[in-house]
Amino acid sequence: MKRQSIDKKYLWDLGDLFVSDEAWEKALLELQENSQSFLHFKGRLLESSETLLAALKTYENLSRNLMNLLTYARLKMDENTKESKYQGMVARSEKLATVINKENAFFIPELLQGDEKTISDLLNHRELSHYKKYFSDLLRKKPHILSEEMESVLAQVGELGDAPSNAYGMLLNADMTFEEAIDSNGEPHPLTNGSYVPLLMSKDRVLREDAFKKYYKVYKGHINTLSSLLQSEVNKNIFYSRIRNYASAREAALFANNIPVTVPDQLIEAVNNNLESFYKYMELRKKVLGVEELHLYDIYTPIVTGVDFPITYDEASSTVTEAVAPLGKEYQEGIRSAFDQRWIDVYETEGKRSGAYSAGTYDSRPYILLNHNDNMDSMFTLAHELGHSMHSYLTRQNQPYVYGNYSIFVAEVASTTNEALLNDYLLKTIEDKEKRKYILNHYLEQFRGTIFRQTMFAEFERDIHLRVEAGGALTNEFLCDHYLKLNKKYFGPNVIIDDEIKYEWSRIPHMYYNFYVYQYATGFSAAIALSDQILKEGKPAVDRYLEFLSSGSSDYPIDILRKAGADMETKDPVSNAMEIFRKGVEELEKLMA
Repeated sequence: MKRQSIDKKYLWDLGDLFVSDEAWEKALLELQENSQSFLHFKGRLLESSETLLAALKTYENLSRNLMNLLTYARLKMDENTKESKYQGMVARSEKLATVINKENAFFIPELLQGDEKTISDLLNHRELSHYKKYFSDLLRKKPHILSEEMESVLAQVGELGDAPSNAYGMLLNADMTFEEAIDSNGEPHPLTNGSYVPLLMSKDRVLREDAFKKYYKVYKGHINTLSSLLQSEVNKNIFYSRIRNYASAREAALFANNIPVTVPDQLIEAVNNNLESFYKYMELRKKVLGVEELHLYDIYTPIVTGVDFPITYDEASSTVTEAVAPLGKEYQEGIRSAFDQRWIDVYETEGKRSGAYSAGTYDSRPYILLNHNDNMDSMFTLAHELGHSMHSYLTRQNQPYVYGNYSIFVAEVASTTNEALLNDYLLKTIEDKEKRKYILNHYLEQFRGTIFRQTMFAEFERDIHLRVEAGGALTNEFLCDHYLKLNKKYFGPNVIIDDEIKYEWSRIPHMYYNFYVYQYATGFSAAIALSDQILKEGKPAVDRYLEFLSSGSSDYPIDILRKAGADMETKDPVSNAMEIFRKGVEELEKLMA
């Protein structure tokens, strides 16, 4: 559809960022003129409480204005990625960000010249009291902050550090081409990175197998380049960890959020201890599909078919609002605000960015981009993104700017909690057996994709970094052989581990995200634990959860989650999620019988 043909109520309203592109241009010029205002405080940050307060306010003002400019430009570009005007606006605001970051590189090193007592005395000023956690965190990082000169150099070479992931992205998205996949009738189907998984969901097994083999044939042809790029990415992570005096790349990645390195290890151990229930799910899939051998190209194929489940966007909006009722009327009113105040850009239009996300700034609505289709998956996507946006909304209502965001470690908790509540609501209100099977299978597939799959990625990522840190090399033979072994362990005896899967690591962009993937699994596990408590305990669990949503970064994420009821330093949340998965498999098995 053309964007102009969409009813305005289904388009987001970016007016609280900028009322027009002209207003954005004016703000950009003003920020360019004021970009050096913070240099006035260089060498003076710790001279008095009043100076420090003025410096912090100036620093925050620059940051807020910059984020508003960047976010507006990116959101407008995503409305139509073909529009060069907004590509240019993004590039100009990013260039300004680089300039501001370089000029302000003195900020952290100069603050850290003060000892704990000096900073504590300065923070006795009434208006500085809420910065105590911020400064406590800075002092914790002191052993890993370099000189002003070194920090400036690292800021300027940031683009060089992005080279492996940028080259990887260009190779995958621009240079790779695939043969067409052929179905059982001899008909060709376009095969791309985007169409690969949809083709694996086809009922036509001949098409699935052909797509699987032709897809990884291309990755095999580039495997030396792909191995070299991943080796460079791992080397970069290790370089930054060593130059900043961390014991390992993983410790460096987890240190910012004060996450113990034992957390991802415990996730891997807990999932490994519960693989039997996953094996049972694969066995059920094999039985339902009626195949003698279950191959890896069979694991995306829906095992509940023929269910007509159309849901319009307006129906989905109403259903999601009802589903979150356990969280109370105020939370529901916040959800209604998303629809009434036009937080959401709903439908796919020409040139619009694919997928879905939640994004905004401290000063704006927490916007949501969708590409909605009238089906069950899109309703769950709506619930998911509303969880992110409500997390942002409540954080910014309750926290000052310095704590107005939350860490990636907890980012998936609110979104998945919404989905879990929606799943529970649907199972309680729908009696049709086929629809119940569909919903339950959808839920179990979330476990498969988010806990089991992401934990396998996390184990692979951990192992390759340990190998290089111990002096080893990431040859394509090692990478492929090790990934193949992990697949055999995770999928178990009921799945034929096709040799082509050993190249799959090379198509996963998250391998360039520096110990990011484990957080999908920990966040999902925490959300399952919290939603279970909300449904069983009622108000006490709801109060804890709403406090979690309102906390932002006012405390460390591991501590915020613990207060909410999910202690991620133990195996309990993951083990609890595994138990819920096991029961779900048993229930689906009964329904399938």
